[in-house]
Amino acid sequence: MYDNILLAIDLAHLDDEREAVETAVRYARDFGSKIHILTVVPDFGLSFVGGFFPADHEKKALEAGNQQLHAFTRQVIPPEVRHRHIVDHGVIYKVILHYAREIGTDLIIMSAGRPELEDYLLGPNAARVVRHAKCSVLVVRSQD
Repeated sequence: MYDNILLAIDLAHLDDEREAVETAVRYARDFGSKIHILTVVPDFGLSFVGGFFPADHEKKALEAGNQQLHAFTRQVIPPEVRHRHIVDHGVIYKVILHYAREIGTDLIIMSAGRPELEDYLLGPNAARVVRHAKCSVLVVRSQD
């Protein structure tokens, strides 16, 4: 049913990601899916604040994100579950939607923290992904 699952991870809130990861692993085992684990590093290079960072900031941020993502997945993804890592930068929801199309994703799994009033039930990135994705999206709420 699901051949390719895109799991979007926020490295800044890894404790909040565990339930989404567990869900993705369960689905991958049940359906024989491959998990494409994506994290998005914010893109500071295109904005006004980009001028305040060193020229190699983006490269270093991507390298650090890649190392952190691999370290996290070694802890939470069993080795027998097929998976790959994707680290990119940019506008979070746009990058998620881009990879969902590129991979031919059947299902996007992402977490959503406790909503604030201004988020209207879902965070802004989760809401945009749900609204614009061409595939099913599973938003996993933390039980905390």
